[in-house]
Amino acid sequence: MKRLFSALVLMGGVAAVVAFAVHPLRAAAPIPEFSGGVVPSLAPMLKNVTPGVVNIAVRGREKIQNPLLQDPFFRRFFNVPQGQQSYAETQATGSGVIVDAAEGYVLTNAHVVANETSITVTTKDNRRFAAKLVGRDTETDIAVLKISSDHLTAVPLGDSDKLQVGDFVVAIGNPFGLGQTVTSGIVSALGRSGLGIEGYEDFIQTDASINPGNSGGALVDLKGDLVGINTAILAPGGGNIGIGFAVPIDMARKVMDQLIRYGEVKRGYIGISIQDLTPDLAQAMNTKETTGAVIAKVEPGSSADHAGLKSGDLVIAANGVPIRSGMQLRDAIGLTRVGDDVDLTIDRNGNELNVAVKVAMAQQTSKRPEPEPER
Repeated sequence: MKRLFSALVLMGGVAAVVAFAVHPLRAAAPIPEFSGGVVPSLAPMLKNVTPGVVNIAVRGREKIQNPLLQDPFFRRFFNVPQGQQSYAETQATGSGVIVDAAEGYVLTNAHVVANETSITVTTKDNRRFAAKLVGRDTETDIAVLKISSDHLTAVPLGDSDKLQVGDFVVAIGNPFGLGQTVTSGIVSALGRSGLGIEGYEDFIQTDASINPGNSGGALVDLKGDLVGINTAILAPGGGNIGIGFAVPIDMARKVMDQLIRYGEVKRGYIGISIQDLTPDLAQAMNTKETTGAVIAKVEPGSSADHAGLKSGDLVIAANGVPIRSGMQLRDAIGLTRVGDDVDLTIDRNGNELNVAVKVAMAQQTSKRPEPEPER
């Protein structure tokens, strides 16, 4: 029996040797030899980009929501004056990106600078500046700050519409107040919406490590171009699990332009109700398209009505950018500057048409909130 076992082991060893000889690729890959060669590294790109990413420290005041103060009996018993409100001093840290060195404009998240009374921006070379809040838009979670200084470094703006799933990206920010930190990953998905994080959602999803404090920091491609502003993570257990979200720079740029020009975002409106194209709708409409936004209703007398849009039209592109959902079309219209045209490509009964629609101003706008008075 022992001989039989030994023979089987020997035969197995011979078979393994034969298999290795027949399939040499199963062997472990050799360790690359870099002596005398160029080692792949992101360091040269980061050397140019990281001076444009800043740390942001915010001091603020927040109302204390004490239910006892809302009780008339409690107020009367303890002689609390009517209308008196308590406040608590707050501190927060985040990140930002210098996008205009000459004017000193810094992009960050609106939630980073909420309830601000003072904002301090610190550059990579440890220079500190008092920053002015130009404006903030809670619907897209974008804010613009302004600092005054020479010798600033701006991060060049990229084109987020050209991103593809699988593109390599790098996140730069100030996680947990540690100081400037760099992480890398890929674009995991595009056009993420319906998450309930912001009013206008068209997020870039990435697995580059993003943590608290990274908010407002840079998401750049391998050329060092800014493609997104890191804004949120999905963290059921409170830590990073490889699902982070960034506002596309094309959206952030439109918001920034309006905040600089008006101090607020004037939402665009053309007078349509829209819904996503579903497989059932596509079959009923006899269209070959699989994604898009269906116009469910056109408001009489609106810009859309004057332009000739009709109920049942399928919007497949806006300003040359393919439309995947109703949310994306809403974003495109809502962030188009009032008075400009939005060029829509529509599918009507199988025929492709181009329609230019002038954007009017929606009734609701997102203004910079007035600071609470000192008490």
